Amino acid sequence: MEVNEIIGIDASKLTLDCCIHSSGQQDVFDNNPEGIDRLLDWVSTRVLVKKEQILFVFENTGLYTIKLIDGLQERRFLMYVASGLEIRRSLGIARGKDDKADAKRIALYGYRLKEDIEPYSPPSSAIIKLKRLMSIRRKLVVQLAGYVANLKEQKRVLNDDEILFNVQENVMSVLQAQIKVVEKEMNRIIKEEPELAKLQQLITSVKGIGPVTARFLIIYTAGFTSFQSWRKFASYVGIAPFPNRSGTSIKGRNKVSNLANKEGKTLLHMCAASAIQCSPEIKVYYERRLAKGKHKMSTLNIIRNKLLSRAFAVVARGTPYVNTMKYAS
Repeated sequence: MEVNEIIGIDASKLTLDCCIHSSGQQDVFDNNPEGIDRLLDWVSTRVLVKKEQILFVFENTGLYTIKLIDGLQERRFLMYVASGLEIRRSLGIARGKDDKADAKRIALYGYRLKEDIEPYSPPSSAIIKLKRLMSIRRKLVVQLAGYVANLKEQKRVLNDDEILFNVQENVMSVLQAQIKVVEKEMNRIIKEEPELAKLQQLITSVKGIGPVTARFLIIYTAGFTSFQSWRKFASYVGIAPFPNRSGTSIKGRNKVSNLANKEGKTLLHMCAASAIQCSPEIKVYYERRLAKGKHKMSTLNIIRNKLLSRAFAVVARGTPYVNTMKYAS
């Protein structure tokens, strides 16, 4: 891919601030289908290179970039959707906040990395729907957990406030019912997509990984197409250890990074705990390391990585996981 022009876009709720890197020309457009069409026409009349050599770069702002992605995809423009943290850290210290200046910074960011950037390819509509459903499920589960903890404490301290208890119990019942509705819809989508159904079957063949974690892996790897290896995904979810050394004075243990998808990290931690209980192989490994005096959390983290590597392996191989321990003599 030869990119000769970078278009930086700062997307907000109502507007799209656009900057052409080579000329520095800037303009603002409405963040709706009509405004996006005007933006693309404006770029086409001011950029002299071929359409295939233009790359649009913008930050992933969730709902506010959905229409922009659709518009660029419909007209077959190249795009790169970066994380906000990635863009901010690449440009050094910046003071203040201005959409016009941000569009220029994003264009500069894209220009610096244009040789290494892989154009963004939106996932399938099924993956997009699953991701939205997983997001609302996460919010419902958090709310439910809050009510459960709050009600438990209230019942411990208060004895005679039945209305207070009943109201919260009714809300909890509604939340539980809605979580089931969301999960049912997610399962329906997966079953109707043979490729996704096969992926879920393969991943859940690994002892310790259940359907919730399987859905997470499918969604955040875009059907195991957006990460080249399990190690890269381990880094994304924050379970990959990194060295902590500098010169001769700092010689610390390897540590995981705080930059992580915390939901994925939590799910894999729960899978590791489950695997210790249900997988004889993992249980033996866990107990052997603890007997040697190894740290419990570092051992759990190794198991998290083991499970993740196995999930990627069964998908790459296309066959379910086989527990070789039971065949050992």
